[in-house]
Amino acid sequence: MNIDWYVTALLYAGILSFFTWVVSLVKKDVSIVDSVWSLMMLVMVSVYFYNAETGFREILIYLLMLMWALRLAAHITLRSWGESEDRRYQEIRNKYSPNFEIKSLFYIFVFQLLLASVITLPMGFVLESEQPLSWFDVIAVILIASGFVFESIADYQLYQFKKDKNNQGKVMRQGLWAYSRHPNYFGETVVWWGVYSLVMTTGPWYLLISPLLMTYLLLKFSGVGLMEEGIEERRPEYIEYRLTTNAFIPGPRKQINNAGNV
Repeated sequence: MNIDWYVTALLYAGILSFFTWVVSLVKKDVSIVDSVWSLMMLVMVSVYFYNAETGFREILIYLLMLMWALRLAAHITLRSWGESEDRRYQEIRNKYSPNFEIKSLFYIFVFQLLLASVITLPMGFVLESEQPLSWFDVIAVILIASGFVFESIADYQLYQFKKDKNNQGKVMRQGLWAYSRHPNYFGETVVWWGVYSLVMTTGPWYLLISPLLMTYLLLKFSGVGLMEEGIEERRPEYIEYRLTTNAFIPGPRKQINNAGNV
């Protein structure tokens, strides 16, 4: 991929990241970065798309990324509207105080920017390639679309569940959440493995870091592991949910015998 494309994309996404940091200082809430993260990625992909020779293949793939980014940004914004700073970021704030406001520019916003730049690398190669749409591309596009639909349904189901005040303090185990404790994260991972599939046979080997990094983030760093930290103390019924339901990959529920074993 043209290095100038990457530098330009990083610059524009960096401007967005910087202004988001400024807003976070006013709001005293760095968790707004979650609403903007997919938009940082969209900015980078848009730069690649603007500089590319676009045909049907490039337009199709870009539109998928556009829908993915806008939906995720809208969902997170709606979910967090009117809420205080996310508890995960409150813990980070406490850990890196004093002077967290300055440190957050690097620890939160620049860090998120760099992650976005790595994860979107395959899109630069996809949009630069000028290849005609192949059957392999069709399979990859179906994979991206399937992940997008899966995570969208999961997010919508959880949003509707939380909106009902009668469910306050309860554990969501309906719809897709009956088969995975984090179906939204699973769908997100499928999206980025689908993106990588577009360049799997033609791109350099190091592009594999993109889906691997996203999978790691969602499983170990900011996803499953962090979301479930301490949750059983806040919601005791989560213990049974954890024992009977897969953490990530959807599957049939397990049964607990009379001895309390799965």
